[in-house]
Amino acid sequence: MSRNLIIGTVLTALFIMLAAVSFVWTPADIETLDIPNRLQAPNAANLLGTDHFGRDILSMIMMGARTSIAVALLAVGIGMALGIPLGLLAAARHGSFLDELIMRGNDLVFAFPSLVIAILITAVFGASAVNAIIAIGIFNIPVFARLTRGAALPLWERDFILTARVCGKSATRISIEHILPNITNLMIVQGTIQFSLGILAEAALSYIGLGAQPPTASWGRMLADAQTLVSIAPHVALVPGIAIVLMVLGLNLMGDGLRDWLDPRIRVVRT
Repeated sequence: MSRNLIIGTVLTALFIMLAAVSFVWTPADIETLDIPNRLQAPNAANLLGTDHFGRDILSMIMMGARTSIAVALLAVGIGMALGIPLGLLAAARHGSFLDELIMRGNDLVFAFPSLVIAILITAVFGASAVNAIIAIGIFNIPVFARLTRGAALPLWERDFILTARVCGKSATRISIEHILPNITNLMIVQGTIQFSLGILAEAALSYIGLGAQPPTASWGRMLADAQTLVSIAPHVALVPGIAIVLMVLGLNLMGDGLRDWLDPRIRVVRT
């Protein structure tokens, strides 16, 4: 097991644990304001200090981790649930009108970054974590569709696929029984990478007010609230910024480690 995988897994597990613990316990109630003790530096009572409303920053980080992980996980789930079947379908119908339609549809979605899609969605339905999930999820669909199609196309020329076709198996059955199991490792690695990008996207949307709304905690909104306080209380901005960096770094390291661990060609070279 590679060093990247170990470090990435530890960092990711740490934030997942913080998010899980926040369901049952936090050092303080984030909805309780303590104005007299606002902008306190880290101390025994508040390990990471307090923000401009006197709220405990450690509690905010724990609750923010829950929001970021939930949004990114659901968005990646949407991308995989819709993108992978579309990619398999396009590969199975390679060269057909359906294949062209799916790929051009992907190009259309790629033409609008997730932030632009979020602005369009929230302009119609309003800013919320749900709409952020939809926006990020829509952007993930063509990512998985393209990757799935690209990985599946070479497999359709392999002998074991030709044997399955000779046996009378349908394209759908071949895609599910033979193609999908052979590209699962690639989907897992890409899912990890998209998960980290989802964390960044959620933070960016919350930063501009298009993500989770108060009183729901969000790392991005914590940064937005702290941007005018950097010179007064730098810890208010540093803590959520470091949390985002460590979470994304952990996921990227884990994705890189999983790629090396799951790729048999790399394992053979190393052995």
